[in-house]
Amino acid sequence: MLGTTSRLTESHRPLRVPFMNRHVIHRLALAAMVLLAMPSLSTSYAQTAPNALEFIDTGFENASPLWYETTSDGTTLLHLLYDHERSSPNRAAGHFHFRIQAKTGAELTFEFKNLENVYNGKPGSVARELKLAVISTDGKTWKPLPLEALPGDRVRMKLTMPGPSLYVARVEPYRVSDLDRWLETIRKNPLVEITPIGKTVGGRTLEIVRIGRADAPNRVFLRARAHAWEPGGNWVIQGLVNRLLKADAEANTFLQQYAVYVLPMANKDAVALGRTRFNLQGKDLNRQWDKPADPELAPENFALEKWLEAMIKAGKAPHFALELHNDGNGQLHISRPPGPGLERHLARMIVFEELLRKHTWFTEGSTKETFRNAGTLGDGWFERFGIDGAVHEFNVNWIAGVKDYPSGARWEGYGAGLARVFADYFATVKP
Repeated sequence: MLGTTSRLTESHRPLRVPFMNRHVIHRLALAAMVLLAMPSLSTSYAQTAPNALEFIDTGFENASPLWYETTSDGTTLLHLLYDHERSSPNRAAGHFHFRIQAKTGAELTFEFKNLENVYNGKPGSVARELKLAVISTDGKTWKPLPLEALPGDRVRMKLTMPGPSLYVARVEPYRVSDLDRWLETIRKNPLVEITPIGKTVGGRTLEIVRIGRADAPNRVFLRARAHAWEPGGNWVIQGLVNRLLKADAEANTFLQQYAVYVLPMANKDAVALGRTRFNLQGKDLNRQWDKPADPELAPENFALEKWLEAMIKAGKAPHFALELHNDGNGQLHISRPPGPGLERHLARMIVFEELLRKHTWFTEGSTKETFRNAGTLGDGWFERFGIDGAVHEFNVNWIAGVKDYPSGARWEGYGAGLARVFADYFATVKP
């Protein structure tokens, strides 16, 4: 035996291992038993492959940042990523826009995660407002898909793949590229003036678009997209402007009475990146209008404020300001900052609300008599500059006035109706 052992080559020599005590050996044995008891991952995937999700694409403009995983029952968990407010506990994750890749005919189930937001320092959940998604095979034509509420602030989405690819979004998207294309269609119109006023945190150009004469007797200002996930305001502005530029007798009459100034997309960076609420420096662009804007943290608001101050200095301050948003209710938010002229302001807001009901499908009503949302644009512009204004929310789940799901076309129609609302408002109020 000794002679035989001496003839073993190096590759056949016994493996020498470091000394291990019985506790280490026992733990290794337990770990091996657990691994042997686990189902084979490759077997599990092979069983679900014929109808399984293949990929979720978030690599395009306005796609929402998220990560996903599939549970043992085949449900795909969609983990939305929060954006956070600077020096605040507030966080938000309510935007989703992604592209599913899977086999045609696959029946897929998804559950949205990370819906527990913090709003104004208080815990809350997007789940209570998350009742609808929209889907599209080409990213252009969208149709509604109702969502299912589950216990515990959970929301489920079920769908059958109509083809190998399907876009899913919370609301019909309106991207920076959509804005750029639309502006090009109106840029050469003699009734339009597009003026750069500054840049976003990320260096994107902010513009004020004027429709009508610079010497018009009345001026109305609208801003959309302070919160990136809320595209309804862009569709409304597009509908309003397109109506005013039709050059028919009615549009010409409107533009004899007033000019419209719009900042169509305040939070361009976050829109491009698929974020939910704050700008890239963690600032809420519909807050802190009760004091001067910070040029470093909120250059978007700083640029707008400098434009407003120049308009005031030139004797051309807006007579009315409307801030456009989306939520799950759709109310007109009338804030009540203390100070001179409040009663007159509230009386004018009553006139405005009545005209919305008369000339649009607005039915949702306005906030209560004690309501104040300090620092919003409608509140801050009245408190600091004496400009009448309000925040107009548009319901993302249902339009009660027309008994239909929201869409870009419906919101554009609302914007067209605003053209007459403003005409009658200035004829009644005579600021």
